[in-house]
Amino acid sequence: MAKEFSHIPVLLEEVIENMGLREGMTCLDGTVGGAGHSGEIVKRIGNGGRLFCIDRDPEAVKTASNRLSEYKNVTVIEGNFRDISILLPDEKGKIDSALLDLGVSSHQLDTPERGFSYHEDAALDMRMSNKGMTAAEIVNEADEEYLADILRKFGEEKFARLIAKKIVNSRESEKIETTGRLAEIVISSLPPSVRRKGGNPAQKTFMALRIAVNDELASLEEGLKDIFEYLSPKGRLTVITFHSLEDRIVKNFFKSLATGCTCPPDFPVCVCGKEPKGKIVNKKPVTASTDEIENNRRSRSAKLRTIEKVEE
Repeated sequence: MAKEFSHIPVLLEEVIENMGLREGMTCLDGTVGGAGHSGEIVKRIGNGGRLFCIDRDPEAVKTASNRLSEYKNVTVIEGNFRDISILLPDEKGKIDSALLDLGVSSHQLDTPERGFSYHEDAALDMRMSNKGMTAAEIVNEADEEYLADILRKFGEEKFARLIAKKIVNSRESEKIETTGRLAEIVISSLPPSVRRKGGNPAQKTFMALRIAVNDELASLEEGLKDIFEYLSPKGRLTVITFHSLEDRIVKNFFKSLATGCTCPPDFPVCVCGKEPKGKIVNKKPVTASTDEIENNRRSRSAKLRTIEKVEE
């Protein structure tokens, strides 16, 4: 039986502050999850504001719809934030503040049958939307080179080749269909010195497969561009990341928006004509306090970045 959709919102006060919320705003929560952030956002914007909530997980959509049902100015939509132009075709240029809380949710990790976690043995799934190819299909059908590339690119796993080879060899005798079996294979493929280190050695492999299954990085790159275009003048986009690949994408995208002239320094006058489209709100990413990390371990790797759209 699936557990109740629980979610402790990470960096809640920092999100509220960085979003610059005020009454009457039109806002977007592109990853509503259990509505932890949205429940506070809607209070700040009042009855005169509007809040659009998106999530690809049907369980999250059902939960958020129930938890936000008392607010008539909230619309909850099942979908991927990368498809904002399809999901909200009439809101371009009208969003005053948007939030993306990336990565896998606490509920998804804590529900064994979703197949995200190596802590309990369950079917190897990992689909956030419950649609498309599962992690089991990738593990059992992809060739060794492709598997190694996924682990190296998305998991930054330096033993990617060893793990991929062991996976391919293992599946020849028996299909890899559960999280427990995959974790065993990964761990057994690593040198003893690596196995003895802190943390589960399968962590990077599971993260890489999850990212591949859900096409997370491509979704992020596309979603950032389109959501920024949906912002009103002086509108803000706030993003919470949980690993270096996500954060690098967000950081570089924000930097590109905040960069003006790109002409060589020795040019006497600007010929590119490029002007900044955004202003970075915090020079350094906002991170969780010691108290929050003690109360919510999953906040320890969180980084929050915000950009404000420049008036044209």
